[in-house]
Amino acid sequence: MRFSVVETGYDQRQVDSCLDELGIRLVRLAARAESAAGAGREWDQIREDATHLCDFLRRRTAVVEAEVVAGTAAEREAAALLAQARSELEAAREEARQVREQAYAEAVRARRDFEAALLARRRREARVDEVLAGVRGDVVPPETPTAAAGLPTGGAAERSAA
Repeated sequence: MRFSVVETGYDQRQVDSCLDELGIRLVRLAARAESAAGAGREWDQIREDATHLCDFLRRRTAVVEAEVVAGTAAEREAAALLAQARSELEAAREEARQVREQAYAEAVRARRDFEAALLARRRREARVDEVLAGVRGDVVPPETPTAAAGLPTGGAAERSAA
């Protein structure tokens, strides 16, 4: 007998129908066996058929149960793996969100620091331009002797004694 394969083994309705049909055959065989109690050879044939059908029924039931158990175990394992993968994905997303927020905050801080440093530099530059614009006077050539050039190279005691 052939059964349709479905997601979790064989089609349960087909299997149940087959088992019911075999049960009915067994009942019929038992009835025939009782009526033919005197016919030795026919009785042996019926008994063999009944035994064969009972064995077949036990084997099929065991196979179907094993397939259902294997299917449910595999489903449970797959569900556990899927749940674990979803959990890990959610954790990775959360970590990525935190890293993204931290990187953005650091970039904003770095930009503010850069802009503050640039503004300070521009202010110093403007102040230097202001100071230089206010200085009037002649440019002294580098070879011109100055008062500092006439001082002795000694310490402060020599300068105060002189």
